[in-house]
Amino acid sequence: MRQARLFVIGLGAVGLGLMRLLAKKRDAYAREFGIDVRVVGVADSRGVWVKNDLDPAEVLKVKQELGTVAEVGESGDALEIMEDVEFDVLVELTPTDIETGEPGLSHIMKAIELGRHVVTANKGPLAVAYGEIMEAAEEAGVVVRYEATAGGAMPVFNLVRETLKSVDIHSIEGVLNGTVNYILTRMEEEGISLKDAIAEAQSRGIAEADPSMDIEGWDTACKVVILANAILGLDCTIKDVDVTGIEDITPEAIRIAEERGYRIKLIGRADSDGELSVRPCLVPKSDPVAKVRGVMNIVRLETDVAGDIYVSGRGAGPLETASAVMSDVLSIAESVG
Repeated sequence: MRQARLFVIGLGAVGLGLMRLLAKKRDAYAREFGIDVRVVGVADSRGVWVKNDLDPAEVLKVKQELGTVAEVGESGDALEIMEDVEFDVLVELTPTDIETGEPGLSHIMKAIELGRHVVTANKGPLAVAYGEIMEAAEEAGVVVRYEATAGGAMPVFNLVRETLKSVDIHSIEGVLNGTVNYILTRMEEEGISLKDAIAEAQSRGIAEADPSMDIEGWDTACKVVILANAILGLDCTIKDVDVTGIEDITPEAIRIAEERGYRIKLIGRADSDGELSVRPCLVPKSDPVAKVRGVMNIVRLETDVAGDIYVSGRGAGPLETASAVMSDVLSIAESVG
């Protein structure tokens, strides 16, 4: 039985989603894949809890009842204690900072320095320092995986890495933000304003209290950078993306587009020439990209010999994102043992 000992930093929505997933499916992973997934440490913004085999259900209970794992573990910084934790894979799930990548970037680089593998759903570090991270990982002989960074449960990177080895990909484009797609869908269906659609999304837990990262296009821009670097082999950061959000989209604009056979979608795009953009686009209703509704995402990969390949999946939700995180964890455990 192979073992995957996880140190999970970040117990927000995705981190708790991961705990729920492990509480439900850890035994199945052992039975079906021969991998004993153990949580040996968890950290939130106030403290760290380290134990040989933490029960994910107990972690959930502590967070719900006490608010922080510091109440049962110890106060302190995860970065400072990392050297003292015996783990195989760092699971980095702290909030995204697109300007500095911190604190996630320091967590990831420290784990690499210690010779540990990394799985992350945090877009910030990869958007500002993808090349630095991957170069350090290669030198250290460790694996960094990030399937959850570009579209929740949508398996883009693993598809390209494992299945599309025989083709060259010239461009990538699509709907990369489930929150924005939900908002635009509701504006189209109900004729409501952007403000009202955002409020509805917030009431349903789809949009954050401050949705500006999504609405202004920066979340999509992060994903464009990661896709461009990982799949197209570019060396770019978020500063290289031309970004326009949906702040100025009105119900009238959506109605006129609808009448003329189009839907307005926020499209992220990258091509092999280094052109990176995020902007609202008129997409013909017959196009598969126009047909994704609600929180669904879709990516179109333009290939040299296989035509266009589409990948679609839910782009928002803690369990959906956690499932992508676990896919990476299991992949690492299977490949490096």
